Amino acid sequence: MDAELSKSAFMQLEAEAIYVIREAYAQFQKPAILFSGGKDSIVLAHLAQKALAPLPFGFQLLHIDTGHNFTETLDFRDRFAQLLQAPLVVASVAQTIAAGKAQEGSGPFANRNRQQSVTLLETIQAHGFDALLGGGRRDEEKARAKERFFSRRNASGAWLPEQQAPELWRQLVGLHESGAHFRVFPLSNWTELDIWRYIASENIDLPSLYFAHQRPCIWRSGNWIALTEHIQLQESEVIEDKRVRFRTLGDATISGALESEAETVTEVIQELMLLTFSERGTRADDQFSDAAMEDRKKEGYF
Repeated sequence: MDAELSKSAFMQLEAEAIYVIREAYAQFQKPAILFSGGKDSIVLAHLAQKALAPLPFGFQLLHIDTGHNFTETLDFRDRFAQLLQAPLVVASVAQTIAAGKAQEGSGPFANRNRQQSVTLLETIQAHGFDALLGGGRRDEEKARAKERFFSRRNASGAWLPEQQAPELWRQLVGLHESGAHFRVFPLSNWTELDIWRYIASENIDLPSLYFAHQRPCIWRSGNWIALTEHIQLQESEVIEDKRVRFRTLGDATISGALESEAETVTEVIQELMLLTFSERGTRADDQFSDAAMEDRKKEGYF
């Protein structure tokens, strides 16, 4: 009986996500999927393909490339877009900085996380996107929990929680004034464990970074950070060879790795059932303050 209830709940999550995706496709003139090559955006794109079948994949993929991404993620992104036969728009944070529209961070722990918002908003305007579908989930972080399925952004790209419309009886309304747009979150009610169980059930391919592998790391800001060309090594930091995997993929400069032996999807699921801290607990960009995510979202962040 428990297994039947679990399967029913799982099917409801999939049906809910597909409903939101179809509503976005129907209501907006030029929607796109925010695609980072991470597990949530991969699952979202998979669901979008299901939602519109048997029609061809009906969304553009948009990646805001900070220039500090893992090579494995970028390689997977390109293969995935080619497999879906989906148009891929890549916007460069490095070009935004070079044009003087954003300032490069300074110091040994600098990253380009906040600068992404400038590039994103420029790209939305340049391409005329009126809705961006993202893989954000309410269980990730408390600011995410305030999001609606259809999350309104004003003409400046800012998210104002007090201006989000109620969604009574799952009525999703995408009406907006000129210059404004929506972020759409079909996976809002999913958890990290739901994502991985769906990956298992649908046999979805993922970047190798999500599974245990050996790599040189340093201990920084309470996390193991992979040593890449983007890391400024400090005198006090010692390089250690660790067997790790990543729960969440962002910039190589801020994505903490988890010591792990999980080499398969089944082993990852078993590991997650024993963990007691959020996946974003390994993201250095969320540790500046309790309101770090909300502050960035008000600036136009994902």
